[in-house]
Amino acid sequence: MNKPSGFPAISRRYFLGQGAGVSLGALALESLMAKVPLDFAPKAKRVIFLTQSGGPSQIELFDHKPGLIKMAGQKLPDSVRGGQRLTGMTKGQPQLIMPSHTHFERYGKSGATIGEWLPHTASVADELCFVKSMVTDQINHAPAMTKFLTGHHLTGRPSMGAWASYGLGSANKDLPDYLVLLSKMKRGSDQPLYDNYWGSGFLPSVYQGVKLRNAKEPVLYLRDPDGLPRHLRRGMLDGLGELNAMRLQQTGDPEIETRIRQYEMAFRMQASVPELTDISDEPESVFDLYGPDSRRPGSYAANCILARRLAERGVRFIQLFHPDWDHHSRLRSWCTARCRDTDQPSAALIKDLKQRGLLEDTLVIWGGEFGRSVAGQGKWDSPDCGRDHHPRCFTIWMAGAGIKPGMSYGKTDDFSYNVAENPVHVRDLHATVMQQLGLDHERFTYRFQGLDFRLTGVEKARVINELLV
Repeated sequence: MNKPSGFPAISRRYFLGQGAGVSLGALALESLMAKVPLDFAPKAKRVIFLTQSGGPSQIELFDHKPGLIKMAGQKLPDSVRGGQRLTGMTKGQPQLIMPSHTHFERYGKSGATIGEWLPHTASVADELCFVKSMVTDQINHAPAMTKFLTGHHLTGRPSMGAWASYGLGSANKDLPDYLVLLSKMKRGSDQPLYDNYWGSGFLPSVYQGVKLRNAKEPVLYLRDPDGLPRHLRRGMLDGLGELNAMRLQQTGDPEIETRIRQYEMAFRMQASVPELTDISDEPESVFDLYGPDSRRPGSYAANCILARRLAERGVRFIQLFHPDWDHHSRLRSWCTARCRDTDQPSAALIKDLKQRGLLEDTLVIWGGEFGRSVAGQGKWDSPDCGRDHHPRCFTIWMAGAGIKPGMSYGKTDDFSYNVAENPVHVRDLHATVMQQLGLDHERFTYRFQGLDFRLTGVEKARVINELLV
C-alpha cells in the first residue's frame, strides 16, 4: 500500500511536452501519481471537520454529572486524579470540584444528554454519534491540536486532510482537494491557529490545505493585474510549464511538479473561487436556517454554508476552525458566546446536508483538542471562574457516512476526569476516519527518510467498529 515518494512519470511527461507539442500546462491538469487503491468500499466521499480550537468543556456541554452538585467545593479525591499532570496555571491551587454551570436534558429518541447552551445541536441529536471517552496525551494547546490533527505532537507531520488529499484526491479539478476556513471573530482572538495544523509535513506540498481568507480576496495572488487578458496569462503559464518541466527533468525535484500543478490550479481557481464564495445566490431560507450571523463574511455560520457548497462541488476534505474555546476564566460568559457562534450553524449544516442527500456520504466531525477539568480554576464559586485543560477525557460528535446515528459511546467516571468505559484515543479516531474513506490506516503509508510513516503512527490504533453502521 506504500506509495513511493517522487514522481515516476516525469520523463514521459517531459517527452510529451517536447515531442508532441502538447501544452505542459494542460498536462499538469492530470495527476502524475495514481491514487492509492482503496482497501474498503468507502462510506465517506468527503469529510467536514468542524474544529473547535481551545478545548470545549464537556462538563457544560455533553457529559452530564449531576452528582457533582453535592460535592461542590470539595477537594478532588487523590484517587481520582492519580497523580496526573496539571498545567502550570492550576498546579499550585487546590483542586476543588466545580459542578456544571448548565442544566441537562435528554433529547430525541436516543435520549442524548446535551447542555442547555446547545439547543440547536439538541434538535439533531438523533443524527449524531457522541464519543464521550476521547483521550489524548497532550495537555497544552499547540501540541494537543497538532496531535489531534496530525497524529503526532511535534510539527512536521502531514495533517489528516493532507493524508486524505494524498491518497484520494478530489472529484473537482477546479478546486483544491483540501480547503481550510478560519472564523473571523467579532472580537480579536488571542488564540493562534498555526499553518502546520493543515500542513502537508513531509508529503509534497501540493497536498497541504489551502486557506480561504475571510477577506475581499479569499485566496491571495489569484487575481491577474489590470490589463492582463486571460489568453496572455494562459500563454505565460504554458511557457513557465515548459521551463519548469525542463528543470524537473534535470533534477527530479518533486516540488517543481508541485509548483507546476499549483500554477494550473490557481489559473482554474480564478473562476471557481469567486463563484464559490459568493453566497448571495443562496435563498433566504438558507440564511434563516444557519442563523443571523450567516450573512457576515467569515463568520462560522457563513463558513458552514461554504462547507456545504464545497461538499456539493466534490472537495475531499473541508476544515473549519473556530477559536477561543479556552475558558480559564469567565466560563459562563465566554463559553456561552462560543456556543452562540457555533450551535445553530453546526446543526443547520447537518440538516442541510441531509435534505440535499449529502449526509449519507459526508463524514462530519465536531470537536477540539481536549476537554476541561472538573476542578474550578480560580475561586470555584465565583462568576470569574473557569476550567483548566484536561486531556484524560473529552467529547466529540460525528455524523453521516456510515456512522451510527443517535448513539452515545464511552463513559467517564463520576467526575468526568477519567474514562471509565471504551476509551477512544486520537489515533483510534484517525483510524476510523481513514476506514470510512476506504483506506486501511495500517497499510496507508508514505516513505520518508527511509521509514514508512502513517497517520496513526507506530502505537496500537484500532478502528472503532462499534460506531459504524
